[in-house]
Amino acid sequence: MKEKLYIIKIGGALIDDEELLEQFLEQFAEIQEKKILVHGGGKLATTLADKLGIEQKLVNGRRITDKDTLDIVAMVYAGGINKNIVAKLQQKKCKAVGFSGADANLIKAKKREHAEIDFGFVGDITEKSVNRKLISKLLKLELVPVFSAITHDKKGHLFNTNADTIASVIAQALSVKYDVELLYCFDKEGVLEDVNNPESVIKNISEEEFSILKEDGKLHKGILPKLENALGAVKNNVNKVFLIKETQLKNHIENHHAGTEICL
Repeated sequence: MKEKLYIIKIGGALIDDEELLEQFLEQFAEIQEKKILVHGGGKLATTLADKLGIEQKLVNGRRITDKDTLDIVAMVYAGGINKNIVAKLQQKKCKAVGFSGADANLIKAKKREHAEIDFGFVGDITEKSVNRKLISKLLKLELVPVFSAITHDKKGHLFNTNADTIASVIAQALSVKYDVELLYCFDKEGVLEDVNNPESVIKNISEEEFSILKEDGKLHKGILPKLENALGAVKNNVNKVFLIKETQLKNHIENHHAGTEICL
């Protein structure tokens, strides 16, 4: 029987709220099984860019990462945010160690190619991008990897990479060896049929149901990348995938009924 592994992704809304982050990390530290944390960036990079007068460009909601912006996101994501989370977990007796994809060549990315748009220093990855053997060795040492949304190409370039995708591909890569449960933690009770009604949680979503909900315009655009990455994980042998509210982590680990489960 494969050993249990939780891969948990948190986003900017949680990172921006110091009190909520503290509560979440308390729950995360209490998980007894092997675990990996993946985090996004929050508002700090945008705030710093504004202070430095570096214009932030978005195309269809996606950030264009020029060299100046890359310097900021690398500093904020892989530096300040990552090390703050690691320090808080150490305080809670959790043996966390912070990484970017460049560290020990853990996640190798390829510059995003697009026919019409140059996204700059944005990296795309697949499950083959992940150094599965080395991450497994870290887990065997009872360490808790904490990944930022920064990767590299092994040619001296860093890339800004979607944290939802990083969580999905790490889950896919490690599902060969572990019984992986991937949890996307965010500020809703789960996937909501009505974004204004927290009681309207959709308990299970398959690929077919996702397509229907998307076509009918019932899904908020912010949830789409999570669902697409969650479905990608399920289709590539990740045992369980859930979208849950960040405050429900402990409840979910103990009772397995919070949020929305993604199914085949």
